[in-house]
Amino acid sequence: MAVLGKRGYADCMPNIGTGEIVLLLLLALLLFGAKRLPEIGRSLGSGMKEFKDSVTGNSKPDAPELTPPTSVETTTTSPREHETV
Repeated sequence: MAVLGKRGYADCMPNIGTGEIVLLLLLALLLFGAKRLPEIGRSLGSGMKEFKDSVTGNSKPDAPELTPPTSVETTTTSPREHETV
């Protein structure tokens, strides 16, 4: 076990600067590609929002799914359709 200095836990933590953040972003760009990064960011953001809402209890009631109206098709029958054979 490492012996903690006077400052405690802060001595063990690495310093993350802008160079490391840029490196991580470039790595993510290479792994996932430019088309998938916005989708991943969107899903992470919505997941964090749902988590925050569930922890704080500020959840909105689920809105009912809106289904498109069903169209009633009017079909005309041809005169020959009702003839007996």
